[in-house]
Amino acid sequence: MNVPWPTYLSEFIGTALLIGVGLSFVILDFGAGSPIVALLPDAEVRRALTGFLFGTTGALIAISYVGKISGAHINPVVTLAFHLKGKMSLRDTAGYIAAQFAGAIAGALPLLLWGNMGRSAGFGITVPGNGDTVWSALWGETVTTAALIIGLFIFLGHKRLRQFTPLFFPFLYALMVWLEGPLSGTSTNPARSVGPAVVAGVWTSWWIYFIGPLAGMFLGIGFHEFSWLKPFRIEVAKIYHFGHDRYGIFKKPRG
Repeated sequence: MNVPWPTYLSEFIGTALLIGVGLSFVILDFGAGSPIVALLPDAEVRRALTGFLFGTTGALIAISYVGKISGAHINPVVTLAFHLKGKMSLRDTAGYIAAQFAGAIAGALPLLLWGNMGRSAGFGITVPGNGDTVWSALWGETVTTAALIIGLFIFLGHKRLRQFTPLFFPFLYALMVWLEGPLSGTSTNPARSVGPAVVAGVWTSWWIYFIGPLAGMFLGIGFHEFSWLKPFRIEVAKIYHFGHDRYGIFKKPRG
């Protein structure tokens, strides 16, 4: 059995880019001494901007050559959701998740180049907000991840919306980071939280960023299965470039 290493490598690169570029925006928008903080003193505006830029990073990865090869999941719960929908084998699901965590750590290492500015923002770590309980943060991660999965299934399952799926991410994350960011930092992605945690050496309430996204993923799948969304069928485990499957790992619809 041939192992599709190029797809795993592409997923590694895509996740590394999401963390390295996406969290650089976090540092620019919230790091001490950043000109953006002086230009936009309103933290709510900066949160929305950060979410939009982070989502835009993911969207650009999806439409890139890297996304063409791997499908640009760049998030373990997205890969697991595709697997539970029957669109990824167990082997490839495990390969993707391993690549995503490795890529997140590799992508977080260059964040050290931000020096004191990066350190002041924790290199983009996700931790519960000041004054908020871990349960508030857990609830926030669950709800935002459920929104991610439900929205993704709506776009991918609708023939007219499918081609616009990457455009969904900037606006979704702008809204989620603006509203929910103060509770948990709005991760929705265990790999995204692990990368900067390794670099910063901060693991405060780390379990929230595994349990919350997993719970949200199951809620999203359940809503898709037992609601009016069920006819929205996912064809392949990709965010874009739906017809490209050079290594034969993205499953077509059954029946």
